[in-house]
Amino acid sequence: MKVLFLVQKEQRVILDRFYDSICRHLGDCELRSLTSREQDNLKQYFHNIDVDAYERIIFFLRFKKEIRQVRFIQSIPNLVILEHDAFQNYIAGKYRGKFSKHYHKLPWARVICSGYEVTQNLCSEGFDVEFVPKGYDQALLGNRGLERDIELGFLGSIGNQMYGKRRSLLEALAEQENLVVTRTQSGDEYVAMLNRIRIFVGADVGFGEYMIKNFEAMACGCLLLTWNQGEQENRALGFRDMKNVVLYSSIDELREKLVLLRTTSGLAESIASAGQRLVEQHYSWEVLGGKVAKAVQLPLRKKHVKRFMGFKHYSLGT
Repeated sequence: MKVLFLVQKEQRVILDRFYDSICRHLGDCELRSLTSREQDNLKQYFHNIDVDAYERIIFFLRFKKEIRQVRFIQSIPNLVILEHDAFQNYIAGKYRGKFSKHYHKLPWARVICSGYEVTQNLCSEGFDVEFVPKGYDQALLGNRGLERDIELGFLGSIGNQMYGKRRSLLEALAEQENLVVTRTQSGDEYVAMLNRIRIFVGADVGFGEYMIKNFEAMACGCLLLTWNQGEQENRALGFRDMKNVVLYSSIDELREKLVLLRTTSGLAESIASAGQRLVEQHYSWEVLGGKVAKAVQLPLRKKHVKRFMGFKHYSLGT
């Protein structure tokens, strides 16, 4: 299968090995990185591309740029959209409902989402959606066996409006516990800091799925103490409370479980080790790249073609 794979050139998270894994599992895959300006004008970017030469065209681009160009995107055949932010479709914010509205205009396209419950919700709305969770870079992140001199820590963004509940929870927790909240550069500095943290506090309040940092922390040997995203999500990921992760739904529950972890000999170490094994086996980019490739290769919905002002436009066949 010949595939064209378009990704973002400028991205906060380093995903190169994810892309490499997807391409390797697909075989004949042409990977292109688009600048922000190139994403702004997809019609111009595609001007000299023979889209009919590809059996699949994958978009992993900025959603806010996609939705402004849906008329042109409707002319792209064999489209697969890889999307890690579709959880925003179901939470308060500027993108609430926007993903559904966008996909209604592309009913033949396949979407690959990183949240299990988000995937189920979109499927119930009639879209063609496959679930492949977030993960971590197995070549960059790992347990280095360093001294863990930070008992409780969080690394990541809290300034964005979307992270308001995360910020509120972490601030409230910091008033009661010695919690380190900081940011680092991507790469070695980030990995080194994760390896200093004994218990990583995940605080994706209300997101409905687990963000990348959860998997990265587990891979680095941290015990993951994280906001509970619900039974369906946990079952889909193999997250087992007090076995390979520690889940909480309030600060009171978090602190109660902290007491157990601090007073029960070997418990924290056992949970951290089990969590590390889980992500190493199932959530490396190498493993997940294969799952994305399988989802890409599944037969797409049938469609018929109409021409409008020289461009092909697609709608679902009957």
